[in-house]
Amino acid sequence: MARQRLTREESREQTRLRLLDAAAVTIAKKGLAASSVENIAGHAGYTRGAFYSNFKSKADLFIELLKRDHLSIQQDLQSLLDNGLTQKGLQEQLANFYSQCYGDNISYVLWAEARLHAARDAKFRHRLNALMLEKRDIIAYFIAKFCERLERPPPASAPDLALAMMGLVDGVRYFNISMPNELPEASAQHVLSTIFVATFFGS
Repeated sequence: MARQRLTREESREQTRLRLLDAAAVTIAKKGLAASSVENIAGHAGYTRGAFYSNFKSKADLFIELLKRDHLSIQQDLQSLLDNGLTQKGLQEQLANFYSQCYGDNISYVLWAEARLHAARDAKFRHRLNALMLEKRDIIAYFIAKFCERLERPPPASAPDLALAMMGLVDGVRYFNISMPNELPEASAQHVLSTIFVATFFGS
């Protein structure tokens, strides 16, 4: 059976996704500054021209990559909200979800690289800060919704809790990746889950 020919839009989207996938691997390994357009395009099997047909710059691609990662988390949280779990089941799934955030090390490294690059580049910092505030607001929305479902008031302002939870995950994952003998994966997940449960479900 002959393969169906992709439409122009489908082909462009496929190219875009492959470039994003290649960029994730390349930037996580080498950093944004050391990852050339040619590196990224070549890893995806394309030319420099294909890159610029889809993205204006490496910074534009990087922001798009971070947005894609955040969208994946947002979809996972929405799925938990829509699953019709019991209160106990929802508590367990939320604690499990939080403990496994950045379980994929590439995601953590990409966000860490974004923060480092933002410290050196004011223009990129402005864009990243806007994305981080958007991320905070979306997580705050889910905190409020989950607390409503669990019939518990948030223990603090939802936006403040969102930033605190984001910072805690980043810090724990840093030590997990850089000092795995001191904080192995199982311990990292346990401590994140324990703090999450104590914060939201403690008496």
